[in-house]
Parts: sequence; structure tokens; C-alpha cells
Amino acid sequence: MLLESKYKPMARWTSLLLTPLLAIVSIMGCGGITENVQQRQSRLDIVKKRGTSICGVSGTLPGFSFVDESGKYSGIDVEVCRAVAAALFDNPDAVEYRNLEASERFTALNGGEVDVLSRNTTWTLGRDSLVGMEFAPTTFYDGQGMMVRKDSKIGSLQDLQGASICVGTGTTTELNLTDTMRQAKVNFTPIAYQQADATFGAYLEGRCEGVTADKSALVARRSNFPNPQEHIILDITMSKEPLGPATINNDSAWFDVVKWVTYALIEAEELGITSANVEQMKKSDNPTIRRFLGVEGALGEGLGLSNDFTARIVKHVGNYGEVYDRNLGKNSQIKLPRGENDLWTRGGLLYSPPFR
Repeated sequence: MLLESKYKPMARWTSLLLTPLLAIVSIMGCGGITENVQQRQSRLDIVKKRGTSICGVSGTLPGFSFVDESGKYSGIDVEVCRAVAAALFDNPDAVEYRNLEASERFTALNGGEVDVLSRNTTWTLGRDSLVGMEFAPTTFYDGQGMMVRKDSKIGSLQDLQGASICVGTGTTTELNLTDTMRQAKVNFTPIAYQQADATFGAYLEGRCEGVTADKSALVARRSNFPNPQEHIILDITMSKEPLGPATINNDSAWFDVVKWVTYALIEAEELGITSANVEQMKKSDNPTIRRFLGVEGALGEGLGLSNDFTARIVKHVGNYGEVYDRNLGKNSQIKLPRGENDLWTRGGLLYSPPFR
């Protein structure tokens, strides 16, 4: 009896230990461990093996991501995709673009159809948590606005009482519009469209008195109108819209690459490194510049990249200022002032952590 009572607890503990071990053996026999390892594989490894990155864009918004009749993509969102490819492959053209509607972009990213989403997407708490996205640094600080016809005599939200307003569905724009009008006590009729082209097409056809979107989108779209001077953007800001690239959640290796590639564009401008002088700047005796360009140190290795990944980016794409100027700023047809999208040293909001 003494022996039995002494060893029964030990037998129970042995059973408890063996049960999970047997379960593990069973999983291994079914190939479950292999599946789990595959699920944990970083998108970075997948992209490297593929030799190209797949970038989700709009394809219809001038200045951000627009594809012309020849199939060439341009825009600030496209430049982010090119910068990632330059960092990875020393080739900014190693990118496959996927045009995505606003309503399908998150599904495409979470389903693995695209590696990175660079599609004038607003960073919000809900998208960062519930939708399962990881937002890289903001590449454009924006706010929602309202465009109306100049001859409508509409100068404020209150003047839109009882009006119809065209708006894109599947975006933060819908909720912002509803919230703003509710607070202003303005009754209106929303006319929602899934596609941006349809939204602005309806406005041009007179189906609504106003159209709302990010201010940058309104300016960009207006530049392609038959008579841009006939339309005005009201002096109101309905929301905060920090736009930038995003990756799938819980993949820090891939997210870190996209994050620091984006910061590299900003840091290069602050350091005065351009596509024209990058080779000369490699000879600088400034330790910050030498470390940034990979002449000294091994910052790239920690990201799984070449140590000169920032030099590759600037060589092929330029710095943030160059990207902005040719797509949205003084060298573009849009000619949008930098404003808050300038460097912090010039009163803007762009700021990069140190490369060290």
C-alpha cells in the first residue's frame, strides 16, 4: 500500500508529460511542423526568392499611383515600391504592380496577393489592429476636403444643406463625411461609388453638388478635368489623413525593411544626398553620411539587406524631396506646395530616426 501510494502521483505526472510529447510526434507525422514553419516564413524571404516585389497600388490617382496608356506607372506611392525594389535587388523596376480598389486592398494584403500596400491608405487605429495591418512611416500628411463647382456659389459646409455629395465607398472618407455633416447639422444625400473613377465621373456629370476625398486626391483629379478652373476646393479640413505604405501584421522582418526604406528617403533629403551626388557623397568624411550610405558599419545586415541599400535607393529613386517634386510638387502638373510634408527642419512633419 505504501509503494502504491508513493508511485501513483509519479505515474500521473509521467502521463501528463507524455501526452503533449505524443501529440507533437503525431503532428510531425502529419506534416504539421512543416506547415507551421512555412507559416512563420517572412515575406522578406519569399520576395527575395521570387526576385520581385508585388505592390498593391491604385493606378488611377495622378501624383500617387497612376498608369498611363503605355503601361508606365508613376506617383509617390509607386516610388515607394520602386525604393523597396532598389534596396532589395539594386533594380527599381523589379516590381509587379496590382491595381486595387479601396474595398479590396486589405483583403489582397492579408491574403498574400501583394507584398506591400502603397495605395494612399490612411493609418487608423482600427486598420492597425482589427484589420491586421502594420503601417510604415507616413509618406504624405493629408486631410479630407470638399470640391464644388465654382459657379455653385457654395463656400461652406452649411451651403451644402440638402445637397448630394459623391463619395468613395470602402474608405475612411464615408465615415468622416457623415461625422462632419452630423456635427455641422447639415442634412445631405451621399452618393457612394466603389471606384474612384466612377465617383469623380458622377460629379463631372452633375449627379452631385460636391465630391469629397483627400485634398491631395481632389487636387490631382482636378488637374485632369476638362476645365480645372471651373472647380474649387473649399477651405475646410474634415479629418486627419496620414497616408503611407503598409504590410501584413506580425512579420517584423519584412515590415522593418519597408519601414527603413521609407525612412531612408526622408533621411537622405535631410543629409543633402541626391540621385545626382550620391556617388560623390560616399567620399564624405562625415561619419553620419558614411554610415548611412553603407561605406562604414553594417546597418543593412541587420535588415537582411546589402549594407549599401540606402545608396541603392537614392541612386535609382532619389530622396523624398526629389520624389515629391516630380510627382506632386514644382516639377509636376499638380504643383502642390510641400506644407506639412516638408522636413521637420523646415517646419514640416517629416522626421527620420537616426541611422546608427
